[in-house]
Amino acid sequence: TPEWRAVNPKGRIPALAPVAGSAGGARELLTEVPAILLYLALRHPEADLLPTEAAPIARAVEWMNWLSGNVHAMAYGQIWRTQRFSDDEAAVESIRARGRAALAEHHAYIESLLADGRGWALPAGYSVVDAYLLVFFHWGRRIGLNMRDYPAWAALTDRMLLRPAVQCVLESEGVVIA
Repeated sequence: TPEWRAVNPKGRIPALAPVAGSAGGARELLTEVPAILLYLALRHPEADLLPTEAAPIARAVEWMNWLSGNVHAMAYGQIWRTQRFSDDEAAVESIRARGRAALAEHHAYIESLLADGRGWALPAGYSVVDAYLLVFFHWGRRIGLNMRDYPAWAALTDRMLLRPAVQCVLESEGVVIA
């Protein structure tokens, strides 16, 4: 909406406030999922949402940037926001099909990473990356995919759903993930 663009010229969500500083939007508004997840993890170290060593932190950022740029913005963007890619109504189904094809590749890649025996996205343990993966598992179900076809990812999701904080958030937001 014009009101949201006045606060956040990028026009995208999510956004988090208050966070010191500004990058072109409203003062103290933080945008972009990787930045928000990193901020929350660093702001609440007692929650152990991020490893403490340089290489695992870099791997978390690598995961989040790839998920944000490729899975979220591109593949789901092509499925749910085709107007970002073309004004031509005749191209809508082709764009959506390309998004679904990309999503199949991305899901297979995620599954291959998680299927190496690790319990969480980062071998060091639970992190904000797992929370982000939970979103995509849910979205896959929303577009009619059988996400149980990805057993390692489904197992990670099942572990996530046992976490009291995850249960609390899902309940407060009215989100059901099965």
